[in-house]
Amino acid sequence: MPRTDVTFASGSDFCHAWLYTPAAPEGDQAPTVRPIVVMAHGLGGVKEERLDAFADRFNAAGYLCLVFDYRHFGASGGEPRQLLDVNRQREDWRAAVAYARTLETADPERVVVWGTSFGGGHVIVTAAKDQRIAAAISQCPFTNGLASSAATPTLTSLKITRRAIADVVGSRLGRAPVMVPTYGNPGSTALMTAPDVAPGIAKLMPPTSMDPKEVAARFALDIIRQFPGRQAKNVTCPIFFAICERDTVAPPKPTQKYAVQAPKSEIKLYDAGHFDIYVGKDFERNVADQLAFLTRHVPILASP
Repeated sequence: MPRTDVTFASGSDFCHAWLYTPAAPEGDQAPTVRPIVVMAHGLGGVKEERLDAFADRFNAAGYLCLVFDYRHFGASGGEPRQLLDVNRQREDWRAAVAYARTLETADPERVVVWGTSFGGGHVIVTAAKDQRIAAAISQCPFTNGLASSAATPTLTSLKITRRAIADVVGSRLGRAPVMVPTYGNPGSTALMTAPDVAPGIAKLMPPTSMDPKEVAARFALDIIRQFPGRQAKNVTCPIFFAICERDTVAPPKPTQKYAVQAPKSEIKLYDAGHFDIYVGKDFERNVADQLAFLTRHVPILASP
């Protein structure tokens, strides 16, 4: 599929993105403008970690896709590296949507926001705040910081908190960030340590990945105060929730509670773990459901 590298401004820096443009069908009248799906990853994730698999499918169905990295991660700008700041990431979402609306081939009134895991929470907030969003897809979303934090073993939480405090103090003294791994094996000091996490993430990683899987530890002091699911009731556009019933990272019960509050929610439950719906048969079911949702609510050819 045709894919080009683009950048757009966010704050005082830039985000790097892939822009997917569908090939025009031979002998057929292609639409002048198309819906565009704006996409980003989760906690410390970058676009190379299976977002291309979803974008390929959406693009093949005729959708434009803008797949971006948050500032401080991947190919985007921002210093220090691996700084996960919730407000900045939501600013990146607003900047990405604004940029998508400027593209000549994109319909500015048919922008879809798609996010997964921590990005799934950002999508809920973005759609709630921007009433022009045409539709949203929130995949295995982070919705409740307290519930996610409670899934972390107590001793691990204490170790992470110690690093987080050291990182905050160091940042005020101009020191380099104190890092914490985003994932690890059970018993390790990392943000995600459930037994299925390390093998699950391994399935997402491209063979040549060089991106460090760590973030500035100060993030751990912020996550417990984040409840993006509370904004679901304010999402007026159609929103699709893909919820994994065996999710050890983003507890499914709080997400279901929030999802039913969205006026136009469509909810699919999968007998799968957090990382299963990115690959294999679970991916195929998941992406087929998402394409069906897009076809119903944001068809390629706009109504006359």
